[in-house]
Parts: sequence; C-alpha cells; structure tokens
Amino acid sequence: MKWMKQIYDCFHAYKQWFLVLMATSLLFSYLAWLAYPETFHILVGLMIVFTLAMISLSVFVMLRKQKIIEAAFQDFLLEPNETNEEILCQVSPKTHWSYIRRMGSTIRSYQSELNDQVIELTDYENYIEGWVHEIKKPLSLMTLVLDNRSDEMSPLVRQRMLHIRDQMLGDVERILYFARLGAAHKDYIFESINLLACCKQIIENHQTLLDESGFQIQFIGEEMEVLSDRKGLAFILEQIIFNSTKYVAQNQGSPFLKFETVYDKVNDQTILHISDHGPGVSEEDLPFIFDKGFTGGRGTYTRQATGMGLFLVSKMAYDLAIQLDAKSEFGSGLTISLIFPHVKQ
Repeated sequence: MKWMKQIYDCFHAYKQWFLVLMATSLLFSYLAWLAYPETFHILVGLMIVFTLAMISLSVFVMLRKQKIIEAAFQDFLLEPNETNEEILCQVSPKTHWSYIRRMGSTIRSYQSELNDQVIELTDYENYIEGWVHEIKKPLSLMTLVLDNRSDEMSPLVRQRMLHIRDQMLGDVERILYFARLGAAHKDYIFESINLLACCKQIIENHQTLLDESGFQIQFIGEEMEVLSDRKGLAFILEQIIFNSTKYVAQNQGSPFLKFETVYDKVNDQTILHISDHGPGVSEEDLPFIFDKGFTGGRGTYTRQATGMGLFLVSKMAYDLAIQLDAKSEFGSGLTISLIFPHVKQ
C-alpha cells in the first residue's frame, strides 16, 4: 500500500512531464498513421510499449532518488551540521541548493540560541534549588529559637512569629516546586493514603497559620483511601489552605475550612471538597483561576494574589491524575474539588 502511494505521489509531482510524454506519443502515433497506414498497428504498439517502459523506468529512478534524498534529509534534520548539509545538496537538484543552505544556516542559528537558553535555564534551576536549601537554614534556626526560647517571648509574639515562619516555608516550597516543573524525572511514589487522615496531618502542620486567622476546621464524611503521591498531595492541600488564609480579611464572622469526602458511585470516583467562605471568585474569573499568573479582575483578589499557588496546584494535580473542579459565587466563598481516579488493584 505504501509503494502505491509513493507511485501516486510521484505521478502527481511530475504530472506535467508525463502529460508531455503522452502528448508526444499521441502526436507520433498520428504521424505514423498518416505516413504508414499499412503498418500503423505495429508502430502504435511499439510506441505504447516504449512509452510505458519509459514511464516505468522514470518512476523507478525517481523513487530511488527520492529515497536517497529522504535518507539524507533525515540525517540533516537529526544533525544539521555543514557536512550533512553538503551531502543533502549533492543528492538534491542543483536548483534546491540555495534553499537547503539557507535552511541549514537558520536551523543552526536557532539551535545555538536554544542551547544557550537550556544552559541558562539549567543554571537558573540550580541557583533556585541552591537558594531554597540555603534559606531553609535560617528558617530552621528560627524554629529552634521559637521552640527553645518560647518562655522569653509573649504568646502573641510567638504565635505571630510562627505564622510568619509558616508563610515563608510555604513561599519556599512554591518556589522549589515551580523550579522543578520542567524536570524530566519526577520522584513520585504512589501509595495508598487515608484521605481525611492526610488532611488532618496537613492542618496540624499548619495550625499556627490557621490559628492566626482564627480558622475553624470541619471534617465531614467517611475515611476513604486513595492512591497518590503523599508529598504531591500534601503540596496541593497546603496551597489550597494558603489560598484560603490569604483572603480571610474580607470574611464576615469566624472563617472556616471544610473538608468533605464523597464517593461518586456513578463514575466510581473519590472526591474531596475543600470549602471556605472567603471573598469567593466572580463568575467571569472562575474558569481562569488555575491559569498561570491569573489574579482576578476586582477587589482584594487582585491586590493580594500572585497567580502562582493555584497554577502549581493544577500542574501537580495533572501529574498525579487528579481532576480539579472549582465552584464559587463572588462574596460567598470558594469550593475546590479534588477528584481522584479509581485504580484497580
């Protein structure tokens, strides 16, 4: 089937020359009929055989030439150096040489720019990862002082210091995950996780951050097991919690976070709903809250948002095959749903 397509493509590419050959054969057939009517049938038969033989030979030569050009072009694409460029020119028609050389020069130029960008990006990733590890040292020292010298400071000061420390740790984690987004290898370890227990552990780790904002925590539903990466899932939950605490200033009354597990029997999926009653998101902004850099169109949401937290949530959720859904009304809070796939044992 492939060779038939190649023959068709060859006829289509050189159809004008085949038409000229056929027209020439018809002309000579007519002249033979005028000059030698008694031997016309023999002459026409010879002309038809000769024409078919020439067409077949031409197609064979062109297909063979095309394979040689295709092989040289493939080598040129894999490594567009001057040697492969010259080989491609030698097997191609001379009228194409200028285009091939111009193409080779352009590809090499773009390749050089791309290599420079890759080196710069690698240096940037190494610097960011190095900076993250360096900044964790003073944060660890800060934690040590807060744990061992708590009697030397008032409870309010200690709580504020813990709150600032947790915010800084959250920012550092976001930077580290963002720097690793393009990594070729990601060390995910999928295991069975108790969903509500994992949520409670995350809440316990960031209790000072929630206490500072006066959050009340609610857990609804039964304990369910999901298969996921523990660190990646923890990062998603932390970013959603940080997002809720960031906009607590507009809340009326005591702020809350609600974690609710639901099993969807129809689609055989486990769903975790995380709800707050913060400022919410307007209807026109809701479809874009997981986009990189999107900060909303009005109010406090614009002034305080960075547009990176939920973007990183969406990237991590994609890696872990978790679907995200968001529902909100402006001024009535935000609900983010994590839909876990069903994995057969």
